[in-house]
Amino acid sequence: MAEFRVLIAGAGQMGRGWGENLRDCPDTELVAWVDVLPGGAARAAAELGLRDILTGAALDRAITMARPDFVVDVSPPEAHRDVTLAALGRGIPVLGEKPMAATMAQAREMVAAAERAGKLYMVSQNRRFDRNLAALRRLIVDHTGPVGILNADFYMGEHYGGFRREMSSPLLVDMAIHTFDAARFLTGADALTVYCLEFNPPWSWYKGHASATAIFEMSNGAVFTYRGSRSSDGYHTSWDSRWRAVGPRGAAVWDGQGAPSAEVVAEPTEPIARFTRIEGTPDPSMAVGIARTLQVFLQALRTGETPPCECHDNIHSLAMVHAAIESAATGRRVTISM
Repeated sequence: MAEFRVLIAGAGQMGRGWGENLRDCPDTELVAWVDVLPGGAARAAAELGLRDILTGAALDRAITMARPDFVVDVSPPEAHRDVTLAALGRGIPVLGEKPMAATMAQAREMVAAAERAGKLYMVSQNRRFDRNLAALRRLIVDHTGPVGILNADFYMGEHYGGFRREMSSPLLVDMAIHTFDAARFLTGADALTVYCLEFNPPWSWYKGHASATAIFEMSNGAVFTYRGSRSSDGYHTSWDSRWRAVGPRGAAVWDGQGAPSAEVVAEPTEPIARFTRIEGTPDPSMAVGIARTLQVFLQALRTGETPPCECHDNIHSLAMVHAAIESAATGRRVTISM
């Protein structure tokens, strides 16, 4: 018998990804799946070969009948608040997909619900759990020193259809939170202020602003600059962006795909120092993405320890998104508050 009984809310593409991971994890048993679309959860369960699983549209009924140990929320962002509050209100921990909520007010409400329930609510920032990103942070900590300058570039030409084509801020709302969260991970700091410009190049196939440049001042004194576009064809970056982190002893870089590297000052000769190149060493045993997120969440349930991306932490990444949108809308630098 598996250690944890699980209910999934949401049967879209990401929901199916979670379904596969929960099905294949020996510590979890998927006992219920709900989706607002009639028959959506049943079809997803059948595609994954899941038998004897409760499916339907009513979350509260499924919780009562299936008695899950935790809920995985893979519903659309607009529904995250309702799903999370319903589960926490029944005393059930939640592992929810990013972004935490559609608004900061909703996010604050969800954090408060976790506090009242005394239960774990963690947000799945799956790109936080990348071997190469972890190796980049180790280069910073062990070799280049605390980050003072951090740059990230994200350029992708996504010619997909769907709801993102109609969003007002398809880059900042749907994608940039991954990079903003990684910036917090690399600097070990939160953002204090932001100045952001959103725009849409003339050839963009998005209705809303699919490009943006943002400058964040971080709580440790670092400056983080983000440049991104979802309507940029040619020389694509990876989905994890391209990074440069500069510290007092040198700089570390990562192309978002392979292993990172650093150049560290070996001889401070003038006018230009001599450097030693250090290759990052990703841990091949480290699980990545959703699988690693699930491992971290289960360990937190077992031990009571606070995991990365727990709601009190992740709300700081969400705040960066909404402050950037506010700055772009007002044309002013915005102070970021919780």
